Amino acid sequence: MKIGKLEIADVLHTFVNDEVLPGTDVSSDEFWASLENIVAELGPRNAALLARRDELQEQIDQWHRDHADHHDGAEYADFLRSIGYLDYQTEPTEIATTNVDIEITTVAGPQLVVPLDNARYALNAANARWGSLYDALYGTDAIDQSEGASPSKRYNPIRGRRVVAWGRDFLDRHFSLDQASHHWSVKYTVSNGALHVESGDGVISTLLRPERFVGYTGSPEAPDTIMLQKNGMRCELVVSDDHVIGKTDPAGIADIRLESAISTIMDCEDSVSAVDADDKVTVYGNWLGLMKGDLVETFEKGDETVRRELAADMAYKNPAGEDIVVRGRTLMLVRNVGPHLSTDAVLYDGEPIFETMLDAMVTTAAAKHDLLGKGVHTNSAEGSVYIVKPKMHGPEEVQLNIELFGMVEDALGLERNTMKIGIMDEERRTSLGLKAAITAARERLVFINTGFLDRTGDEIHTSMEAGPMLPKGEMKGAAWLGAYEDSNVDTGLECGLKGRAQIGKGMWAIPDQMSNMLATKIGHPLAGATCAWVPSPTAATLHATHYFMLSVDERQDDLVNRPRRRVADMITIPTLPADRTLTPEFIQRELENNTQGILGYVVRWVGQGVGCSTVPNVDDVGLMEDLATLRISSQHVANWLHHGVVSAEQVRSTMERMATVVDQQNSQDGAYQPMSADFDSSESFKAALALVMEGRVQPNGYTEAILRRHRRAVKAAAAS
Repeated sequence: MKIGKLEIADVLHTFVNDEVLPGTDVSSDEFWASLENIVAELGPRNAALLARRDELQEQIDQWHRDHADHHDGAEYADFLRSIGYLDYQTEPTEIATTNVDIEITTVAGPQLVVPLDNARYALNAANARWGSLYDALYGTDAIDQSEGASPSKRYNPIRGRRVVAWGRDFLDRHFSLDQASHHWSVKYTVSNGALHVESGDGVISTLLRPERFVGYTGSPEAPDTIMLQKNGMRCELVVSDDHVIGKTDPAGIADIRLESAISTIMDCEDSVSAVDADDKVTVYGNWLGLMKGDLVETFEKGDETVRRELAADMAYKNPAGEDIVVRGRTLMLVRNVGPHLSTDAVLYDGEPIFETMLDAMVTTAAAKHDLLGKGVHTNSAEGSVYIVKPKMHGPEEVQLNIELFGMVEDALGLERNTMKIGIMDEERRTSLGLKAAITAARERLVFINTGFLDRTGDEIHTSMEAGPMLPKGEMKGAAWLGAYEDSNVDTGLECGLKGRAQIGKGMWAIPDQMSNMLATKIGHPLAGATCAWVPSPTAATLHATHYFMLSVDERQDDLVNRPRRRVADMITIPTLPADRTLTPEFIQRELENNTQGILGYVVRWVGQGVGCSTVPNVDDVGLMEDLATLRISSQHVANWLHHGVVSAEQVRSTMERMATVVDQQNSQDGAYQPMSADFDSSESFKAALALVMEGRVQPNGYTEAILRRHRRAVKAAAAS
């Protein structure tokens, strides 16, 4: 469809005109004319900013070549300032964002990130506001499996008793009674606005903190559910004599449900494989269904057909017996793609437009149904649209996005600052200029985070010429990473984000190791983060226990005046020490680990259009992989290849051997296309190899250009 200077793919044009725009008070002519105006005005500026990235990278590369024999940190910092790479703002700034939902301003808790091209996953994430603690414990390694408590196909009562005991310990820790333990409870009642707990010996106890009882359902004498709250997070006791657990529980407690994922980032970016107009319509369609509230997914699970739709809100009585409503869904944000990507779903003067501009228009138009109150459910009670922006390099790129948002609001008839921005602090130039970036977005900012995965990939690429990098597993212990993590929180607090915006931390990438997650992920709220990413609703429920344990609000008060980390720490490059020698066996093992991860992820992205998956590593431990993890692995091998730690022949032969391993790991997948049958014709294998062999020259080390090229070849072959 040709409109003005735009050529729009028919499937996208039909979708926007017939499904997105009706009910928004925006006509088709207005929508497409506005997009054309945005592309014409902002497209050249976006292109110039991308060219500026390349200029800076070449200057940094040359500096490292010129200083190969010595590296002085102070001299390097001066150089970065002189070329405009380091933008360190000293003047104070404070955000002034308004109309922000409490899930962002007030409630600290887990955050999910989910691929928006999968309706089932998106619905699961949206409904992950509440999760069963009993199920999360019973179904994972969070419970000790010794002495007969191992999982089994049939219900294991020994394991079940440990789950119940864990739950009672949780209640005693966070909702202590004045005279007894929840372990001894036989009955829960509500009387005179207070929760009363009867023990087996007849003693009646109340909460030591009575204000932590916030509601119930059913009759006061025999409640069906009891709602408790601590640190803004709610906990529901489910009482039922008809439940297999409730029948045997002295107090009839069938489950403990926790408020789990407080917010969800619905992702158009790192976790999806969307390479053309058809794919983009799938992504946009799911977001539209979430905003309208009518997204439904039906699928087969075992012998039954399951219908999945958005959860409704829940009605309770407060302690005084008055009606209250408790939200049943997570607050949904949408992550648009970064400024470096283009799409031929829309052409301008015959050339693909920047995809982020199309994303901003379509996802916000879809969200207008929610803003107008026309959806089945409400997403933002405050009337805002939350857009997370990745892959921005420095404050100038943030400023361009702020201008983009203003033009979209004008196009769609929205009040200024309706569109809020989340800045992903995942590129080194943004880290070094975070305060300036926040200043540019001060009236829209609702989120900053440390995306340590992409940040590591950018660290490797930016410093490619500085020398061979540390082994990948040692990157987390490098000086720059701790400085970056602390500086992000410190800058956010300094700029007034406390109680106004989220400060986030990164993903737990090992979905099957929940015991380990419980032991370590408390570090994220301890670091002052109001949200942290988890890989599943189950993980969200378990991670939620950390926010009952610790008040992030109080923790931020403790952190606000700590000494600031130095800029010099953040630009300490994680190269191998000159006096360290890696053995051939170590190098080969590192290469196998990296290439196996690359192949395991790429074969699904390119071959099957799966943008996020759990990939077994060389030790058969499932690791959650997306474009960010791929960026690290491919850039790390490219770095070692560039500096002669490994050879091109070694990379190729290792990839061929690991492709056979990956084929075996996927042998039970009927739709899987093996790579080892013919390496030269496998688009997946060719893509994986190109990511390494061409990795040094890929702009900023990004992977999408190569992946999209080979995925489109697979789709074209399938179509023909």
